[in-house]
Amino acid sequence: MIPFETAGANAAPAADPCLRQVRDGGVLVVTLDRPERRNALSLPLYESLLAALRAAADDDGIGAVVLTGAGPSFCAGGDVVRMANNAAARGASPDAQPQGAPPLSSEASGAPPLSFEARLRDLRRRTGICELLHAMPKPTIAMMRGHAIGAGLSLALACDLRYADTTARLRTGFVDMGLSGDFGAHYFLPRLVGAAKARELFFTSPMLDAATALSLGLLNTVFETDALEPAVMDIARQLAAGPRTAIAYIKDNLNEAPHLRLNEALDRECWRQLRCMETEDHHEAARAFTEKRPPRFR
Repeated sequence: MIPFETAGANAAPAADPCLRQVRDGGVLVVTLDRPERRNALSLPLYESLLAALRAAADDDGIGAVVLTGAGPSFCAGGDVVRMANNAAARGASPDAQPQGAPPLSSEASGAPPLSFEARLRDLRRRTGICELLHAMPKPTIAMMRGHAIGAGLSLALACDLRYADTTARLRTGFVDMGLSGDFGAHYFLPRLVGAAKARELFFTSPMLDAATALSLGLLNTVFETDALEPAVMDIARQLAAGPRTAIAYIKDNLNEAPHLRLNEALDRECWRQLRCMETEDHHEAARAFTEKRPPRFR
């Protein structure tokens, strides 16, 4: 298997060495790179991931984003060691610290503990990661190996597509830490598995193997380990080479339809459909159809 970095792609620098960004044509591969901690989300990693996704959303050269984890895990969620340290700084038990919240104090800097309002503001800003994965006008794909737990599972759920290998293990995990959950878990999970099953997964927090997750609709496809990366990259390249405006509008339609009345959904579908008919991509697709050849989208 050829590493992304040597496949004719140019690596984009990341502010945090624990986040790697690699361009492969129109595909951006974003890798959480803390394998020794199962890619648990540190504060710098949250910030770097947020910045990377903001840049990707605005970059016209990127047509698809793949989110993955280094090593044998996708993402184990928030850094529990940091949570324990924060709780110790407060003289409280670990369950006093919200998932993904910033440190309450800094012994190194002597900074005073942050207020609840400041921690709430910072946590809410970081959850923009899931907003970007869900709403940016280009497809986002979670390429999953091993554990996806807590906020790590939330990141995967926020993506448009989720592909995994047979080692994947998914778990909500929040209740095990005495936490209610964040990063959009309560928004995405019921929409994928239904309200009743989502409650069960949150309350009892079972560890789901890849086959079970696939049967519940949490995964799109499960591949053998060696087949995962080539298959996902083929899909991502195909999407990146597709009609960008049409794909962005399809994503908008799918995201908005569950919250709209039928007449509102039809109104927005019609506007976007007619707008697509004005694009060169549509004109090229029509020409290609009549000429019996594959379209060459711009």
